[in-house]
Amino acid sequence: MSNLSPRALSVVVLTALLGAPALAGGASMPMAMPMTSGTVSVNGTTVFYKTAGSGQPLVLIHGYPLNGELFKNNRALPGYQVITVDLPGFGKSVAPDANASIENYARTMLAFMDAMKLDKAIVGGMSMGGMTLLQMYKLAPERFKGLILIDTTAEPAGVAEAANWRGTAQQAQQQGVASLVPILLPRMLTSVSRTTMPNQVAHLSTLVKNASLNGVVGGGNALAARPDANPILPTITVPTLIIAGVEDNLTPTELQLKMNSAIPGSTLVEIPGAGHAATFEKAAQVNAALLKWLPTVR
Repeated sequence: MSNLSPRALSVVVLTALLGAPALAGGASMPMAMPMTSGTVSVNGTTVFYKTAGSGQPLVLIHGYPLNGELFKNNRALPGYQVITVDLPGFGKSVAPDANASIENYARTMLAFMDAMKLDKAIVGGMSMGGMTLLQMYKLAPERFKGLILIDTTAEPAGVAEAANWRGTAQQAQQQGVASLVPILLPRMLTSVSRTTMPNQVAHLSTLVKNASLNGVVGGGNALAARPDANPILPTITVPTLIIAGVEDNLTPTELQLKMNSAIPGSTLVEIPGAGHAATFEKAAQVNAALLKWLPTVR
């Protein structure tokens, strides 16, 4: 860790013993809670959401090409109203066409907060959701009490990565959205989980298949053309938690160490045995990290 700047604060490595009891597949023990769902029309699209629990609002934004059910095991956070949202074209949200950008996702999510009367909230984003969150903060930093960046990066796509994302969009057009499952699952889950946790494979596969063609094409091209968010990082003045799956091969830990170094006062939590979808693959450990960090947000 000696290569980090002095501003890179606490790096916490969680073990399998930390946190709430876990079910098979790393899911946290379910708790009874009020659950509602609905849609709002914002920024030319219809956005679906679910809310669970009560208390301080916590909005969670999923990655590509998933939906809010990525966070199905992260909703039981006592003292918080957890709001999961489907980005346009994913899950039950509508994308009117295949034109998309990270910046427009950010405008849609800020409009969603307006529609939900959330003047200020803690907001988390996984992967593409984290990229969206950084652009949201750039546009309206006053709307945030805290940020949670989960298996994401501030880096723009390089030439090879951009070509990969455009190729993913093209494959969906030619072979259908379901054809992406065998490509994307090895990025989402570790080999151990893919071979021993069929419930996890089935759930994430279903989320991919539930995405619309407009969503998958638009999202793939948005990832390819995403802006460089590095200049935003040193401007962040709210408490920030960075969660990194140690075995994430899509946004490796090194990228999240770099964000930790650049965001003043940020906290990095590494999740052993987790890939890119750490928030789902190791839900109990992620929930423990959230419940430890959330009370620090005033």
